[in-house]
Amino acid sequence: MNRIEMTNKLKEKLPAKRFEHCIGVEYTAGTLAFIYGVDLEKAMVAGLLHDCAKYVPNDKKIQKCEKRNIYISEVEYQNPDLLHAKLSAVYAKEKYGVIDDEILNAIASHTTGKPNMTTLEKIIYIADFIEPNRDLLPEMDVIRQEAYTDLDICLLHILRNCMNHLCKRGAIVDPLTMETYEFYNKNKE
Repeated sequence: MNRIEMTNKLKEKLPAKRFEHCIGVEYTAGTLAFIYGVDLEKAMVAGLLHDCAKYVPNDKKIQKCEKRNIYISEVEYQNPDLLHAKLSAVYAKEKYGVIDDEILNAIASHTTGKPNMTTLEKIIYIADFIEPNRDLLPEMDVIRQEAYTDLDICLLHILRNCMNHLCKRGAIVDPLTMETYEFYNKNKE
């Protein structure tokens, strides 16, 4: 399936606002890939499909992951929406014919991040946060500038803001997000 076919299929499956977000991530991932020397097509496919399982109901996300023997952490059981990244990687493969592991890994890690991410994984994580249709979050202008100058600094900034936001709300921070932050913070030093 080529990207145009994927786009048409995705448009049928997602609400208009989520589809618009996916197009924004696709575009942003493409611009970042161009700057950082990453395969443009891979970045755009990963950006396009990163949320293809977002609207699976949470109880079904758990069932579908368990059925496929996908590891579910305690935090993911408590907050099944986090599973949409892993399930989107599965759907990208099963429903959209993506067989490239780099693309699938970038989709799977786009919500929590992970230590020692590839450049493509960083691009999808960041593009999801900064794409043009996103609501303006605190420090978005600075974060967007960082995205085009230093992926690691940008990634740290986003991770720090997300963890602070979750803590202020009293929500649980996924341990993988904390590990990711600690990894990149340590490497910055």
